[in-house]
Amino acid sequence: MNQKKKLDLNRREMPKQPPHIRRRNFKEVAMGYTVELAVGEAERCLQCKKPLCVQGCPVEINIPGFIKCIANKDFAEAIRIIKKTNCLPAVCGRVCPQEEQCEISCILIKKGAPIAIGRLERFAAEWEASQEHIEIPKIPPPTGKKVAVVGSGPAGITVAGNLAMLGHDVTMYEALHEAGGVLTYGIPEFRLPKKIVRREIDYIKKMGVKLITNFVVGKTKTVDQLINNYDALFIATGAGLPWFMNIPGENLNGVYSANEYLTRMNLMKGFNFPKSSTPIKKHNRVAVVGGGNVAMDCARTAARLGAEEVYIIYRRSKKELPARLEEVENAEEEGVIFKLLTLPIRLIGDENGWLKEIECLRMKLGEPDQSGRRRPIKIEGSEFIMPMDACIIAIGNSPNPIIPNTTADLEVGKWRNIIADEKTGKTSKDKVWAGGDIVTGAATVILAMGAGRIAALSINEYLSGEK
Repeated sequence: MNQKKKLDLNRREMPKQPPHIRRRNFKEVAMGYTVELAVGEAERCLQCKKPLCVQGCPVEINIPGFIKCIANKDFAEAIRIIKKTNCLPAVCGRVCPQEEQCEISCILIKKGAPIAIGRLERFAAEWEASQEHIEIPKIPPPTGKKVAVVGSGPAGITVAGNLAMLGHDVTMYEALHEAGGVLTYGIPEFRLPKKIVRREIDYIKKMGVKLITNFVVGKTKTVDQLINNYDALFIATGAGLPWFMNIPGENLNGVYSANEYLTRMNLMKGFNFPKSSTPIKKHNRVAVVGGGNVAMDCARTAARLGAEEVYIIYRRSKKELPARLEEVENAEEEGVIFKLLTLPIRLIGDENGWLKEIECLRMKLGEPDQSGRRRPIKIEGSEFIMPMDACIIAIGNSPNPIIPNTTADLEVGKWRNIIADEKTGKTSKDKVWAGGDIVTGAATVILAMGAGRIAALSINEYLSGEK
């Protein structure tokens, strides 16, 4: 660490839309750094000789390297450095939990002011997008090897991009009509504009990756049928099977899974009706059950659709919320009401089968459980009723079961997740790798990308005859 450099603890905040304005639109909340803010933030970096921040990054970006370039106003080199290991910088700069990964390892966190690594990554990506020409890396001569990538979410995009950069012939298969996986159907426009996802997809297509949409592997063709035409295959079909609470009333009208609700809004542009073809019923009192980022996305979406009251119902306290602090703060600023230490036990409908009330129990916290969070305990006799005309269940997802259920010789876990080697991504099936949420269950974008990068290295070794 450079001890001579005077510490600058003035972490630059990113401008945002005011809450009373952004609550009425689907435009991006955070507005990005100006050049002045980005350079000022980058100049704070101490350029440590042993940068712990890099160890905290699942895709091992040369963080001090790109930040130094921003400080020197060499933005072209900054984005060049990032893209050596990350083909989704505009996405990661927005949705990655940097505060739990690279930034938590920053030496300045001891002073309460870690470098805003994610914001600087976003700045570099936005600078690149503003240029007339986006640089495409030089692709080596074709290797003659063909790879199929099943799923076009973060893990799939990473594998496809990394292998294309090495000269392999890559085809990406997507079940939906638009690529991007959870980036397209799951994360709302105000947090991740879809034009950015399309831009990142276009980038890997320019590197030679072919994209086939409306192709459900496991239905249109099985993995066994597909693998005959390829030298290797990577499965990245995500976690698309929503969990429910198994309480009375979950089949009432007005009760949604988070998957359905967000897919209608994001992929199918329900928020833009009638300009889009997906009508959305307006609800006045909306409850979102869960405390993660997906729950925050649902609640903030409901508020933008005109709900008078939006509640987050969560069975633990605020301290245990799994969502990013930034997302919780944004939700609070936008008027979302947090009903904590509360557990829904029954959904009650009217005579026409529409939700009208939710019966809940109050909770208290006991000793920590296996997750390290304090275990919620029911307070008997504490039942109460909340009037509600919509309920969105956002308590988690299981891996997509289609491929595990239709593929022979593929080892799976008890939740039908694919078993893959952590160090390589290799599955039990010959020529087949897997990574992302289909292996781990629902996790973060950057962890899926990290798994994709590991698998790409392993696949390349296999195709090159090194292993």
